[in-house]
Amino acid sequence: MIPVTLQPEPDGFDEKVRQKGHAWLRQNGIALDAEPPATTKLKEYWREYNYQLWEAYSGVCAYLAIYFEYCTGSSSTDHFVAKSRNAGAAYEWSNYRLSCLAANRNKNRYDDVLDPVGLQKNTFFINFASGEVFPNPDLSPDMKTAAEKSIRRLRLNAKDNSTMRIAHYENYQNGDCSLSFLRKHSPFVCMEIERQGLQREES
Repeated sequence: MIPVTLQPEPDGFDEKVRQKGHAWLRQNGIALDAEPPATTKLKEYWREYNYQLWEAYSGVCAYLAIYFEYCTGSSSTDHFVAKSRNAGAAYEWSNYRLSCLAANRNKNRYDDVLDPVGLQKNTFFINFASGEVFPNPDLSPDMKTAAEKSIRRLRLNAKDNSTMRIAHYENYQNGDCSLSFLRKHSPFVCMEIERQGLQREES
């Protein structure tokens, strides 16, 4: 996971998502800051902006920090504050994080994941021998604990994810891609290559 900059709310969002969502909540007697009843399925007005979310964040998953094509169908809108905990937050652009489906499912409605928006730089490091993510040893005890919880909750060190990071690193070291390519397609790996001074000599 790397820091994510909150992108501006797109044109038309207020009218098509926020206002419609708030009106629907009022009609159903649900307060903006309340947990909706367990059996309530909120109107998914945000889906109209799924592509704009992908585009705004350059197709990079906020949690895995990898690029994915929109046409794969793996794009999903994660509500950082779960919509099952705060009904009004379901219709706020600032609460949306672009996420791969697997990461979104792992996060679910839990609130023990660090927010990529506003995340401190170098909170997470990568061990390129194993591909695993680990907290910066210099973090405060509380931040280190929070980082470890995020790693576990999102399953950042699941075998597939660790293998993917190793592959991206080796592709670069073998000359199969450039650092600028990694910066777009695997920005966490790119940042760690630069931080660790592992850039290869360019011919």
